[in-house]
Amino acid sequence: MSLIPAFEIGVWNAWIIQVAFFLIMIVPDIFISKDLKERTKRATESIPFSKINRRLSLSTHIVIMPLVFIYSIFVPLKLGTAWFSVSLPILIIAAVMTILTSFNFASTPQGQPVTKGIYRISRHPIYVGAFFLFLGTSIATASWVLLILALAWIIIWMIVVPAEETFLLERYGDAYREYMNRTPRWIGLPK
Repeated sequence: MSLIPAFEIGVWNAWIIQVAFFLIMIVPDIFISKDLKERTKRATESIPFSKINRRLSLSTHIVIMPLVFIYSIFVPLKLGTAWFSVSLPILIIAAVMTILTSFNFASTPQGQPVTKGIYRISRHPIYVGAFFLFLGTSIATASWVLLILALAWIIIWMIVVPAEETFLLERYGDAYREYMNRTPRWIGLPK
């Protein structure tokens, strides 16, 4: 990583990764019924965050994600280097986690916590997947700026997630408490 990154607009810049992930995020919607899409939308909007947690969670969507995309337009991928080779497995993991999260969430019956599939190794795989996306992109470009944005992303979610889990405990009670006891918050093997 260099202190001053090389800026150039080009086809083989990090924007390709961002667009690919955007497509990965919308592809499962093609296979999910309209009813399940509405349920997913309602579930994610119903978490009663405090004012500060709402602002923090929104900052990831209206500040960090746009900054990553805009910056990625100008930062070339380090194709053919060890940087790019190291980033590929991380980006593949991010893609798989993102796809599985969508399908697992959509296939869980309403009124039950999502606990199957990728949710068996992480209680918050969508946040972990997004972190891996940003981390993989920062490595693929050898960009310390993207690395800082990836770290900011996960730090914000580390602050916000406990409030989300409190809400889920209130909503699902013992079923979610049992799930919390056997599944790591971020990533790992189930107990």
